[in-house]
Amino acid sequence: MRIFKRKTAHTEDLYQIEIMPERKNNVIALAGNPNTGKSTIFNRLTGLRQHTGNWPGKTVKKAEGEFTFKNEEFKLIDLPGTYSLLSTSEDEEVARDFILFGNPDATIIVCDASVLERNLNLAFQIMQITYRCVLCVNLIDEARRKGFEIDKEQLEKEIGVPVVLTNAKSGEGIEELKEKMYLVATRLIKPNPRKIKMKDSIRKKIDLLVPLINESFTDLYSAEWIAMRLLEGDSKIFNAIKNGKLVELVNKGKLE
Repeated sequence: MRIFKRKTAHTEDLYQIEIMPERKNNVIALAGNPNTGKSTIFNRLTGLRQHTGNWPGKTVKKAEGEFTFKNEEFKLIDLPGTYSLLSTSEDEEVARDFILFGNPDATIIVCDASVLERNLNLAFQIMQITYRCVLCVNLIDEARRKGFEIDKEQLEKEIGVPVVLTNAKSGEGIEELKEKMYLVATRLIKPNPRKIKMKDSIRKKIDLLVPLINESFTDLYSAEWIAMRLLEGDSKIFNAIKNGKLVELVNKGKLE
C-alpha cells in the first residue's frame, strides 16, 4: 500500500496508492529523529541487500532492504527522520501513514542516547499507534563520553517495550537488536507500551469514539489514535472518514 495526499480546491484528502506490492517477508519499520544514527543501523541490518529511491509522488527519500535472521526473511523500511508524527510536512506524513496503515510487524524506534529524553517524544507518539515496538538507544558511545550510562532494565520497565543499547558504528548491540525485533515481529513477545496520560474529559471522549470507529472500520490498526487525531482537529483524517477514503486505506493496507 502507498498513501498520498490529494489536494483539491477546498481540502486535502488522503488517498490510496501502493507502498509494497506484496508481503512475503516480515515487514519492519525503522523510525527515529534525524541524526540518531538510523541510517547506520539500516546499513548494519541490511548490508548490501538494499535499494533507494523516492516515495512515489514525493521528493522524500525511500530506502528499503532485506536480511535473514533465524531462517526468517525481513524487509526493512527506513522511514524519513522526523521529530513528530503530528505535523504536516511530507517526511512526517510518510512516516505516520506507513506506521498507521502499512501495518508493520515491528517498528524499531532509534534514539540518541546522549539526548534520550528529547527523542522519547517521537517514541511515545509511535507507541500510541502500535504496541509492536523496540526502542533502539543508539550512540551509547557518545553518552559514555559525556559520563553517563543508560539503565536499560529500568527504561524497559518505564516504557513497556524492549530496549536495546547500540553503537551502530562498532556493531555493538546489533545482534541483540535483531533478536528483540524477531521476538516482537513473530509475536513471541507482546510489548505493553506505556500510554500518554490524558485528562479524564479527553479520555471519556476517546472511549466514546473508539467503538464507533471500530464498528465502521473493522481491523483498523489503531482506532484510538484515529480518535485522538479527530479530537485534535486533523482535517486529513476527518476528510478520509467523511469521503470513505479511510475504508480504502484500511482494506488495501492489509498486505498478504
